[in-house]
Amino acid sequence: MGLLGDLKDDVVGLVRDPTDEQRILVIAFVGMAIADRYMYFNDIPFVVRTTAAVGVGFIVMFLVSYLITGQFVPPDGNADDDEGVEEYVDELDP
Repeated sequence: MGLLGDLKDDVVGLVRDPTDEQRILVIAFVGMAIADRYMYFNDIPFVVRTTAAVGVGFIVMFLVSYLITGQFVPPDGNADDDEGVEEYVDELDP
């Protein structure tokens, strides 16, 4: 199919049956757009407006992620591992 066919399948999947991650990202994008338009109509400079909109997007993303999944970003799989640090092994050293 190629690139366009894969892109079409991804868009159809996003519209028909979005995953939790896709829902979170779409809601964060909408939050960014709303924040940007609000600041645009209040004559806030472009750099401040876009930077603040990205910040709003991150805040919305974390809040929606918490509401959908019931937890914030989980820690690494070995975050509570008390066995110590594994020794570094150089794969290229014979």
